[in-house]
Amino acid sequence: MLDWDGLRYFLEVARTQRVSAAAQRLGVQHTTVSRRIRALERDLDTVLFDKSKSTGFTLTEEGVRFFTYAEQMEGTLITAQEAVSGQSRTLSGHLRVGCTEGFGNYVLAPLMTDFQRRYPAITLDIMPVPRFISLSKREADIAISLERPQRGPYLCTKLHDYALKLYGSKAYLDAAPAIKTPEDLAAHSFIGYVEELLFSDRLRYLEDIVATQRVIFKSTSVIAQYHAALQGQSLAILPCFIAAQDPRLQVVLDDHVEVTRSFWMYCHEDLRYSNRVMALWDFLKKSVQLNQPLLYGQAGTLQYLPRDSG
Repeated sequence: MLDWDGLRYFLEVARTQRVSAAAQRLGVQHTTVSRRIRALERDLDTVLFDKSKSTGFTLTEEGVRFFTYAEQMEGTLITAQEAVSGQSRTLSGHLRVGCTEGFGNYVLAPLMTDFQRRYPAITLDIMPVPRFISLSKREADIAISLERPQRGPYLCTKLHDYALKLYGSKAYLDAAPAIKTPEDLAAHSFIGYVEELLFSDRLRYLEDIVATQRVIFKSTSVIAQYHAALQGQSLAILPCFIAAQDPRLQVVLDDHVEVTRSFWMYCHEDLRYSNRVMALWDFLKKSVQLNQPLLYGQAGTLQYLPRDSG
């Protein structure tokens, strides 16, 4: 039988990639961590880490597979402990959140640092990626997506609607032909997505704004599109929660051009019994609701919940 306690050492080394950092988190000597990892590899009769002075401890192919199972066991144990004990103690453990790229970088990341200040015993992984997160593969505890999952044993809620508007830099708008009506857009160039690589049809909106648009810059990344717009070469449709925070960008045809999309938040049904998951779930609902003005482009700064709220 495996040493269950050894899984904690394995998970911390896998997450920090350093024995010294894992030892600090666990409150033990680094020699203890090294000894536990060697014992685990001996029990499994396999090598879990490649060791390097430059990159630290990186998971081998076998280590990656074992990491998935170890995280599931950790989550199950913590959830069971929380459900059975019912104690109102300090929340601890590890949480991973997957989300879309722009929202993850410009809204979720700063909010999550606020969450961690409130719950310092919880460690976090944030995965802002331009693709869907698979909860069935345990890629995350909570996912935030553009589309509601059609099937699966999930607890799901609409997190919030958000607006996208047409933006241009001051330099571009000063030099380009004047834009007073939607028809004037025909004389302008645009920034957009690589159509054949879209991970969601909810990202198709440029053709609805300009019928015969001239797209001269394309990217699978909304952050790349945002930075391209700042260079003053073209116009771009961008989420307000990104562009409204940057005074270098100006809204074009505010009364005529607006796209509305939604974020959905979901997790595995069994995680509804995890106190730490539900603490983050409630925190995100409240924090995102507080930032409705930013999501709609009516404000230019991110707001944080009062310190006495969760």
